[in-house]
Amino acid sequence: MFSIDTWKEILQTIQKNKLRTFLTGFTVALGIFIYVTLYGMGNGLNNTFMKFFGNDATNILRVYPDETTIPFGGFKAKRQIEFKNSDLVDISKEFAPLMQYITPRIQRGAFVTYKDKSDNYTTRGIAPGMQLAENTIMMKGRYINAKDIRDRTKYAVIGRMVEKDLFKGAESIGAYVDVAGSAFKIIGVFQDDGGDNEERFIYIPFTTRQLIEGNNDKVDEIIVAFNEAIGYSGAMKLQRNLDEFIRKKKVVSPNDPRGIRIINVADSLKQTQQFASVLQIIISGIAFAVIISGILGISNIMVFVVKERTKEIGIRKAMGATPKIIISTILLESIFITAIFGFIGMILGIITLNSIGGKVLEDDYFITNPSINSGTAIFVTILLIIAGALAAYVPAKRAAQIKPIVALNDE
Repeated sequence: MFSIDTWKEILQTIQKNKLRTFLTGFTVALGIFIYVTLYGMGNGLNNTFMKFFGNDATNILRVYPDETTIPFGGFKAKRQIEFKNSDLVDISKEFAPLMQYITPRIQRGAFVTYKDKSDNYTTRGIAPGMQLAENTIMMKGRYINAKDIRDRTKYAVIGRMVEKDLFKGAESIGAYVDVAGSAFKIIGVFQDDGGDNEERFIYIPFTTRQLIEGNNDKVDEIIVAFNEAIGYSGAMKLQRNLDEFIRKKKVVSPNDPRGIRIINVADSLKQTQQFASVLQIIISGIAFAVIISGILGISNIMVFVVKERTKEIGIRKAMGATPKIIISTILLESIFITAIFGFIGMILGIITLNSIGGKVLEDDYFITNPSINSGTAIFVTILLIIAGALAAYVPAKRAAQIKPIVALNDE
């Protein structure tokens, strides 16, 4: 039941013992502050992992040719495997029911010039499916299409930063740029959530790249996008079957650790999520340990408080105060201090997380938008308040059991 006299007594006690109150509250506030900031940093690290994978499609297999290490099928070791256009056709036929699209990638550096402006950029010979694989967003114009591939057109789609560097605000669509000695007409400008580096690429039809390089049919990399409905287990099975199919086609030993390399983005994402979850558990464990130390600090301080007020408690009991009143007064004081400083620590932690986020933190420490759900922060703060009350209950109950005569004789 609410009692003005009890609250007056609590406030008077706090007023008389400012240092003790501050030390008790500081322990609580520090515990919550550390928990909120550590938990928020863990979320920021997880955000970085998700951002890294979120820039591109996750339902893809990246297939790379490599050098063999084991003699097999009459071939010697150290044979460089090559992919060709026929491999794109064969993979499409073999895995058609499971696939969404397939696209090659041929990557080359090039010196690009427009009028008096020039710079070095990376060109990528691709097929239309690359737009989905890279989550490319068209700002204006269009992307490379099937007709461009078939006709080997000298069309180029440039990134936002390429346009910014070379055109300085002028219209780029329809303009011609010199790409390593070949004139390409710009048909589109794209942006990418991956940032400036991703927007410094130039996309051209892969068949045009092959034509420039002596009319060959070589491919650096094959990207296979699978139907997301097959799920994680289906993606893993597709990876195994695709690896077996290409090794058989290219005469590469099944036991060769190289020769053919396949990166399953879905599997990498799952492993990263598992790592992030474990890391978050570890961070939460450390933060929880700080909370426990805060609770122990409260308990130790309350033991000292009760010891210090033994004679006062004896006088109150001699005047008719019941054990229930003694316990409730001590508990209310503990809860009041814990709640005030607990929420102060929580608010300071949230303010700190909001103020430290930025490009520097993301680039140097891989922490993106560190934050904590307000519900989680409030829950932990309330949990600490309850724990603080429980920590104070033991010395409060012990104080309530002291006989007045013993308390009055306490030195």
